[in-house]
Amino acid sequence: MKPSIRKSAMAAMAAAGLLLAATASAATYTTILTGAKEAPPNTSAGIGAAAVKFDAGTHVLEISTAFSGLLGNSTAAHIHCCTTVSGDGTAGVATELPSFSGFPLGVQTGAYSHIFDTSLTATWNPAFLSANGGNTAGAEAALLAGLNAGQAYLNIHSSAYPNGEIRGFLAPVTAVPEPASIAMLGLGVPAVLMMARRRRKST
Repeated sequence: MKPSIRKSAMAAMAAAGLLLAATASAATYTTILTGAKEAPPNTSAGIGAAAVKFDAGTHVLEISTAFSGLLGNSTAAHIHCCTTVSGDGTAGVATELPSFSGFPLGVQTGAYSHIFDTSLTATWNPAFLSANGGNTAGAEAALLAGLNAGQAYLNIHSSAYPNGEIRGFLAPVTAVPEPASIAMLGLGVPAVLMMARRRRKST
């Protein structure tokens, strides 16, 4: 094989390897948010659903959520990470402050979808960055580990419950949807929310 062809082949293989690595790093996480899952639990009838897609390889964090029935008006929403026990406890805010960009505030019912660039320091809580190497790569690695371990949760804060009215621990989806169906996952959040409300009323 000629040197030029060998170099081109090696470059192509390297590019393919990077593409596979980036694809392999993509994961989707979902949760149902309730007052009973707060710490401490509360009696709010509010409920929410969330889907989070995180690809550390391409620095994409996609958050879709819908909520309704809050007792207070929404004041903030974040991803918190990382608790010491999976599915339990509390942790500091990992994502930007004072709330997700564009999150609907001052309402009791709302829907939200946004894509963040996790290579930007503005995406992160400065304290979370500092605790994880002082850089975005460290923050990405910590959040990914927390999500995979069930130690990260999405919390919606309200005027009635400033420390959080409804929350849910994010759990990995075992079968990650194809890229074309990621958008459908976001559209499906309100439907999941309605089904969750019906299930809750029937119990």
